[in-house]
Amino acid sequence: MIEQEATQEITNASEALESEAPEAPTGGVTPPVLAAKSARRHIWPNLVSALLLVVASSGITYLVVADSGTDTGAVAGPEANADDGATPGSNSPVVLPADEPIANAAAIILPSVVQIQTGSGVGSGVGSGVIYDSEGLILTAAHVVAGESTVTVRFNDGEQIKGTVLGGTSGADVAVVQVDRSGLPAAELALDGDPVVGQMAIAVGSPWGLQGTVTSGIISAVDQSIPQGGTARAVLQTDAAINPGNSGGPLVDREGRVLGINVSIFSLSGANDGVGFAVPIDVASDIAEQLVAGDVIETAFLGVSVGSVESGQAGALIAEVTPGSAADEAGIEVDDLVLSIDGVQVQGGRDLAAQVQTHRPGTTVEIVLIRDGEQLTFKVTLEERPDDLG
Repeated sequence: MIEQEATQEITNASEALESEAPEAPTGGVTPPVLAAKSARRHIWPNLVSALLLVVASSGITYLVVADSGTDTGAVAGPEANADDGATPGSNSPVVLPADEPIANAAAIILPSVVQIQTGSGVGSGVGSGVIYDSEGLILTAAHVVAGESTVTVRFNDGEQIKGTVLGGTSGADVAVVQVDRSGLPAAELALDGDPVVGQMAIAVGSPWGLQGTVTSGIISAVDQSIPQGGTARAVLQTDAAINPGNSGGPLVDREGRVLGINVSIFSLSGANDGVGFAVPIDVASDIAEQLVAGDVIETAFLGVSVGSVESGQAGALIAEVTPGSAADEAGIEVDDLVLSIDGVQVQGGRDLAAQVQTHRPGTTVEIVLIRDGEQLTFKVTLEERPDDLG
């Protein structure tokens, strides 16, 4: 994470997404005001009420933290064969499961997805989670269980039991819930490769409380930087439909392996506009490991502030280097233009902040920058964020 005095660019970007109205687009249409909105939603009495709420709030642009849950209802059917009764040219074509990758992925992941309910009555909320360890460990979004020590976990078969919140971190929006149950169907985590733009992505959760809902799309972007407090974080972006009620649920590939944990959407209506965000599973898994071990989640610190670059120029321009920081020790200087960190291209200060936050303190990263027209490479060992920076 970039330090408190981090880049004016990051602060401005964060404030813009959370509170300011964007500039009017061409054509004279003034977009609605952008406002932050909690993703953990109350359970609506019925779907009509939920839809009416969206209509009533459609004049506001939201950076919505969505909630999710899950249900049964795998869609893959038995293999068709010559005895299935379908005739050539009829209106009932035979579709083999192999020809339905989304159905296959849904059948694989649905047993591992749970709905998470918090509170009771008027104050109740609903979100989602995914079982990642058969001994009762569930990944979810931190905002889904914020302020709760116990929650109600509803499994795919409808059974409900109590779950204990082991911990969470708002910085990455990841939390772990534990249930007293073993032999659970754990999802496979896609830790052996990086998602790529354009690959199939399937979201499972409880949009508007509708448990077991499956939507699909593609990975729209990787390492997308979005504001988080006074800094930023790197997420997967997808156009798979994600709505309030989806948070904490999995985003999976065509093999049903978890690519990320759905946490938020950017929307002009308060509902899905095809821009959803998920915490990459390698980040979520690493944080979960620390939470289960009872460790304090530490934030990485580079030790720089960044300034504005010339129009049309890519990179993060170093405006200040904290004395004695990791950046200072590595030899990074004011007016250096950072181009990439560990091979990930940096377009601006927000990207730099987001990429720093993906690492643990003590990790050594490679930073490529331009100094006086010369491209240089530095090895920087990130440190823990100083306590006095908050």
